[in-house]
Amino acid sequence: MDVLHDRCAGLDISKRDVKACLRTPGTRRNQRRSEVRTFATTTNDLLALRDWLVAEQVSLVVMEDIPGA
Repeated sequence: MDVLHDRCAGLDISKRDVKACLRTPGTRRNQRRSEVRTFATTTNDLLALRDWLVAEQVSLVVMEDIPGA
């Protein structure tokens, strides 16, 4: 059985910024909405990222795996 998460986000993290892609249910059945935002790696921007994910009721956040890290 596959597990589907209604509200999830993927993060791409670099030294300068974090790109976040949010996936949420769309307006129609079986439709998904995507939104991408970029945040700086400053404390205030990371807190803004957290606030955005909480406001969107995200239940799962994933990020890329760096081999050998």
